[in-house]
Amino acid sequence: MSILTGNSIKLRALEPSDVDLLYSWENNSEIWCVSNTLVPFSRFVLEKYIADSHMDIFQAKQLRLMIDHFNPGGRNETIGAIDLYDFDPMHRRAGIGILISDEKHRNRGFASEALHLLINYSFSVLQLHQLFCYIDCDNKISIKLFEKFRFKITGEKKDWNRTPEGWKSEYMLQLINHHSG
Repeated sequence: MSILTGNSIKLRALEPSDVDLLYSWENNSEIWCVSNTLVPFSRFVLEKYIADSHMDIFQAKQLRLMIDHFNPGGRNETIGAIDLYDFDPMHRRAGIGILISDEKHRNRGFASEALHLLINYSFSVLQLHQLFCYIDCDNKISIKLFEKFRFKITGEKKDWNRTPEGWKSEYMLQLINHHSG
């Protein structure tokens, strides 16, 4: 079994066939506030992004893995993506973000399993010292998910993001691998 395979999901590299999914996710204005996106992405830009995804994390300074769910009947379904971003090899840290795209796949343990797999990969294969993430202070579900894996709130950025509902504060959470050298 691969380090990127769990009981009900596996994390995999981007494929050219993922362009339609990425196009729909990246152009969904409902999640732009989470990804700090202000404008839509063109299919051309996403095709280039996928074509360049063969670069390892040390070159690209980021890594996107698709989350595939093992459906009964043996057919895998891509349900989301999990990213390492702002990778800093000198200080051995990276940011982490996750998307489960469809409401019907949320609250079923898939994000938790994906996060568990990526944490293990980050600490054992990439030998990172720490992971961090930024979460809207009102996003209790995401905060609970990351705290389940021992991420700690280490800071709050007041009135950090402007949204249609007003200014929102954002937490920074960190998970430090105390076993790294």
